[in-house]
Amino acid sequence: MVHKRFFCSKIFPNAADHHFRLRHHQNKWLIKQVTKSNFSEALGEIRTHVSNSDFIAVSLQQTGAYSAPWQRVLPIDTAETAYLKAKRAAERFQVLQFAVCPFSVKASKLIAHPYNFHLFPRDELKIAMPSYSFSCQLSYLTTMAREGFDFNACIYDGISYLSRAQELAAADRIGHSSPISYGVPSSSANSVADSVFTERTKSRVRHWVNACKDSNKKTEDALISTLRKLVSGSELYGSRPCLIINVCSERQVQLVLEMLKEFVDVVPIVVPARGGEVQAIRVVLTSSEEDKNLLEKELQDMEEEHNKRVRGFREVIDLISTSQKPVVAHNSLNDFTFIYSKFLAPLPSTMDEFRSSLLLVFPHILDVDHLMKAIGPFEKVNNLPASISYLRRKFFAPIDMEVSHRAEADNVQIHGRNVLRISELFAKLCSVLKINPETFEDDYSRLSYALQCHANTLNPSLTSSEDPIDEDVRIWNKNSRRISIDNLVLLWGLEIGISAAKLKALLHGSHEVFSKEFDVQMVDKNCAVIVFWTPGFSDRFLKIMDSGEIFCESLKDMISEGSAAASYKTYRSVCKLGLWEADLADALDKALEKSKRLTEAKSEEDLSVIDWNNDKMINLDDL
Repeated sequence: MVHKRFFCSKIFPNAADHHFRLRHHQNKWLIKQVTKSNFSEALGEIRTHVSNSDFIAVSLQQTGAYSAPWQRVLPIDTAETAYLKAKRAAERFQVLQFAVCPFSVKASKLIAHPYNFHLFPRDELKIAMPSYSFSCQLSYLTTMAREGFDFNACIYDGISYLSRAQELAAADRIGHSSPISYGVPSSSANSVADSVFTERTKSRVRHWVNACKDSNKKTEDALISTLRKLVSGSELYGSRPCLIINVCSERQVQLVLEMLKEFVDVVPIVVPARGGEVQAIRVVLTSSEEDKNLLEKELQDMEEEHNKRVRGFREVIDLISTSQKPVVAHNSLNDFTFIYSKFLAPLPSTMDEFRSSLLLVFPHILDVDHLMKAIGPFEKVNNLPASISYLRRKFFAPIDMEVSHRAEADNVQIHGRNVLRISELFAKLCSVLKINPETFEDDYSRLSYALQCHANTLNPSLTSSEDPIDEDVRIWNKNSRRISIDNLVLLWGLEIGISAAKLKALLHGSHEVFSKEFDVQMVDKNCAVIVFWTPGFSDRFLKIMDSGEIFCESLKDMISEGSAAASYKTYRSVCKLGLWEADLADALDKALEKSKRLTEAKSEEDLSVIDWNNDKMINLDDL
């Protein structure tokens, strides 16, 4: 019998048990769930909490992470290949939940303010942005459904957003009046045309202001008043008189706004046309200084409301960035490629560009995973519950957590709970590592040296930001021994399901290159990486595979059955070329084929070039 599974807002029985245990353990902590309906209220609250806290923890729930096992970040990945894999995931999958927790650590007390924002990309402004199509992994959606995640609420009441790049593009498509001030640089000299335009406009504004003030002092017939407004070009902005000044260039905009500074009782409003250019200046006349302040406040509120509609959840991202507070995450490379892609701009092509751009927005990024490696790099603690459990078993670091939101017995929400785990784990790690999390220099512009050593380490294979960024990699998660990628060989086309131990036994003693220390690690179902600890042996093995001069029957059988080998350079090409096949073996074959075609094309190009050498030329005039 085939059972159907439906997404719903109810929690399945096994999830309910887990929910009860979590509720009992966390003493009824409430993670505030934020949707479109309560976003404005939550934005004001979290702004205060960010201002009063020392750190900000973040945790994302995506619709997926990788499409094939080898496409996740592996120990053999360099910083560049790890970034390319994370970039691929961020561009394909979507963020549905974004948990944010401003927190402070005072001695052994953790004060946390957790929020979980439900997101869904939606074309709020009817401008075909963001026009997203994204992938989903069944395992991720199933996990969310078991936890009682309400997909209907997410789709219909999730908070939309535009990235910074999309906001700039949107500004070119829609017009929005705003009280933007322009100024003419003092060094710029006005031309004759500028002077004539300025004087004519000033005269027009002066007569209009005087006419408006005179009409307020005397009673006129309605028809005469209407005719006077038509002649002067006067209109109404709400209940206030206004004048429209059409402009033809950015220069005229600057001249008009500079000139209007001479009129203390008017407020200029820029009116853009579609395409982002300024179409006109609306000049609004106020009745008093108090009325002017009131209008400017109204315009400011309108601007903020418009920005909320355009930016949506990105208001929270901008708030975190503006605060310059340290951001604490788990698996920071994965999270921040998503954050950059969804809320800032399209991801750069290289890791160096990504890191430089990201640190301009978030100057202090701390990853609890890297802090864990400072305690025990050999321990296999690759998730938050395991890390917290390990610290509880091995170290005495009690942390008393105080959460600002508290729940009733029937209103406990578990969505976004990882952000509390990250906050707790960070506090425990600081205690174990003897780091004082209350110490900052120059008002958050610099972390203390103890924290700075662990900040901004986006390469998963490094243990601190001071480690050299080179081409050395690790082979195992639980072993910190590193090796140059020049000593690695990818071997594929193997028997499906073969183990690393069986392959190593097969290779051992089959040739001189396998007489010294070497290791084998499976990276896909029929693909392995061979680690030659003796320099130069990797090149020798590749030459043996290419030549076919093999005397060992096991190696002969392996090659005859279609096995192939290549250097790490081919694996790197797979990632750079975006050959994201389901099987790594297929991707490596395609990379070799592309490399072969490029080599052949270059050879043909070299043959077609004529080498002119003046010393070998015969001058007919000398004959």
